[in-house]
Amino acid sequence: MAESAASLGQFDFAGDDHVVPFQVEGLDVRGRAVQLGPLLDAILARHNYPAPVARLLAEAVALTVLLGTSLKFEGKFTVQTKSDGPVDLLVADFSTPENVRAYARFDDEALAEAVAAGKTEPEQLLGKGVLAFTIDQGRFSQPYQGIVALDGASLEEIAGTYFRQSEQIPTRVRLGAAELFDRDEAGKPRHRWRAGGLVAQFLPEAPERMRQPDLHGGDGDTSLREHVEDDAWAEARTLVETIDADELTDPQVGTERLLYRLFHERGVRVYEPKAVFDRCTCSRDKLKSVLQGFSAEEIEASHENGEIAVTCEFCSTTYRFEVSEVTDAA
Repeated sequence: MAESAASLGQFDFAGDDHVVPFQVEGLDVRGRAVQLGPLLDAILARHNYPAPVARLLAEAVALTVLLGTSLKFEGKFTVQTKSDGPVDLLVADFSTPENVRAYARFDDEALAEAVAAGKTEPEQLLGKGVLAFTIDQGRFSQPYQGIVALDGASLEEIAGTYFRQSEQIPTRVRLGAAELFDRDEAGKPRHRWRAGGLVAQFLPEAPERMRQPDLHGGDGDTSLREHVEDDAWAEARTLVETIDADELTDPQVGTERLLYRLFHERGVRVYEPKAVFDRCTCSRDKLKSVLQGFSAEEIEASHENGEIAVTCEFCSTTYRFEVSEVTDAA
């Protein structure tokens, strides 16, 4: 069924945990925007991460949701970092059409030292390494993976680099996360996490307009030539860069209001929002199948008093198996 478009004010706002696709026809721009609330809070509370880690994973979840909801097929989209910083691993994956899960791994001592030194920016927590974007369409196709170096830039900057290098689509990504302290309806103190994000892409009908400012050497020519950025994309990118991080997470602003503030002079259209949910894809049957592939030596090393306990790193659910369930003798 085709997506329907509407002007601001013609329908209820999408609210939290809904991705809002949009189009700015006057600038040849398409994109998606989101504010994450209860979904993100549930993911982070499950692990009780320290605030710097929670903030970093929140941005990764927002990025994964923005990009994963663009998939037009059944499959999984994963964002994963591997690095040498205090937070050496972030994983967030989106299973179409609506399920999100995520977790982080960090070194307690290294994190404490970073916090004490005031080195809590995302690029400082991650350090050097790689950010991988993986698209998996299932067992009948080979996964596609794009890898970008973690070189001291923020997640949103690295995502832009990925699109420029791998997809060759002019793209601007904005991400933000916030820790809120307020009171609930009963007046009791409340702690919440929120995240927001926006991705805008320049998609004109004429492909030659998509070139971005960059330095290139000509064939057989050692001189450098600069490509001039398209005026429409320059305007769109500049508008997106005016977004304040607080606007991305403020529940009083809302996704549609933010899009209107940015692009109303050019006529922004918003489309039917897509809900996303905190749902893990682990199951007892899946883990049992993995354990059945273990060798006898691995089974022997894994069990305690005849029982094997496996905890999902994403949702923290623990599954328990009798050794007899996962051996050939079962």
